[in-house]
Amino acid sequence: MLVQKITQLLFVVSLLGGSQLFAQNAAVDSVSLALNDYIDAFYYGDTSKIHRSIDPGVHKYGYYRPRNGSTYEGSAMPFREMLEYATGVMKKGKNSNVEKFPRKVEVYEVLDKTACGKVTAWWGTDYVLLAKLDGRWKITNVLWQSPAPKQ
Repeated sequence: MLVQKITQLLFVVSLLGGSQLFAQNAAVDSVSLALNDYIDAFYYGDTSKIHRSIDPGVHKYGYYRPRNGSTYEGSAMPFREMLEYATGVMKKGKNSNVEKFPRKVEVYEVLDKTACGKVTAWWGTDYVLLAKLDGRWKITNVLWQSPAPKQ
C-alpha cells in the first residue's frame, strides 16, 4: 500500500515537472520566434513580423563605424524607422544572397515575464530584451554594434 502511494506521488511529481519543462521549452521557442522575426523583418522586408514581435515602444540603439571611418558613431532606430527600413527592403525586391547572410539566434534566459537573447546578422550583433505582453513575446530593447574591426 505504501509503495503504491509513493509510486503514485512520484508519477504526479514527474507529470508536474514534465509540464514545467514543456512550458519552458514552449517559452524558449516563442522567444526564438520573436528573434527570428526580427531578422526576417530586415532581411526580407516583412513588416508583419515587426508588428508581431516588436513592441511599438521599442528602444533600439547601436554603434556603427562609417565606411572608411575608424571610430564608432551612435544611432537610434525607433519603431517607425524599423517599418520604413523593412518597407525599403521590400521595394528593392529579394536579395539573392540573403540566404547566405549571417544568421544566429541565441536565447540566453526566459523567465515568466522577461527574456533576453542575442542576434547575429549581417549588420552586426544585437543584444535583445523581451517582455511578455498580452500573452506574446515582444522585443522591447535592443543594443547593437556593427562587426568589430578585423585585427
